[in-house]
Amino acid sequence: MQENKSVTIDVDAILKNKFGERKIPGPIRYLIRRILHQDDFNEYFCKGDVGHEFVEGFIRYINVRIDVIGQENIPDQGRFTFVSNHPLGMLDAGFETAWLARRYNGNVAVPANDFMMSIKQVGAYLIPVNKVGAQERSLGEILNDAFRSDRQMLFFPAGSCSRQINGVITDTPWKKTFLTRSRETQRDIIPVWFSGQNSKRFYRIAKWCKRLGIKTNFAMYTLPDELFRSRGKRYKMVIGKPIPYTIFTPDKTDSQWVSYVRDQVYSLKQD
Repeated sequence: MQENKSVTIDVDAILKNKFGERKIPGPIRYLIRRILHQDDFNEYFCKGDVGHEFVEGFIRYINVRIDVIGQENIPDQGRFTFVSNHPLGMLDAGFETAWLARRYNGNVAVPANDFMMSIKQVGAYLIPVNKVGAQERSLGEILNDAFRSDRQMLFFPAGSCSRQINGVITDTPWKKTFLTRSRETQRDIIPVWFSGQNSKRFYRIAKWCKRLGIKTNFAMYTLPDELFRSRGKRYKMVIGKPIPYTIFTPDKTDSQWVSYVRDQVYSLKQD
């Protein structure tokens, strides 16, 4: 098969989209390309797989094994919002997306950031969450349409991967979008817990950015490197029993119900 030389991850294009025409020095661009593993990703991207086969192949490529526990808890019929913790950033999101896409014939929707949106091989599953600019419809409308559709939704309510908080690796506060939209569209919620954690370097960068009041999420830019650091490791994905949308009654606030769902996710934790 002739090798495809096209660049799928283009750091220069991502930086231009993020920072406009502001000039970023060449050595900084080079360092970012190294941290984002542009060449490593593109070497694999040339293989030509798309969709869930693309993600599954990449997981084999980096020699990672993931055990799925609790599949029997998913009902045969219905529209669901799968809600998960987000310990790793890329590996957990990629695997959960691919696993659901295989199970549901690609009929899945996942909110995604700019970097994930740049991976066109899985673009059919993704909804942009932090793009701005000229769009025919607002992101809120796109998300509403996805929830009203027959697609299975996968949500990471923290919006970013886990941090070290009081010495414990755990998600940052969860947003309530998944809960309000699931209740409005009558979707039961299926809790999912994923194992693992990133390197100490990742948490140190996140901590110092917070201490110094730096708004740019520099830790996020190390996530591709964290992905390649997972080579040869083994993880678990645990699926819990559905939580009926009908239990989210006004006797508790939405924030309290979000805490309840979060507790259900973390109750699935296994050593």
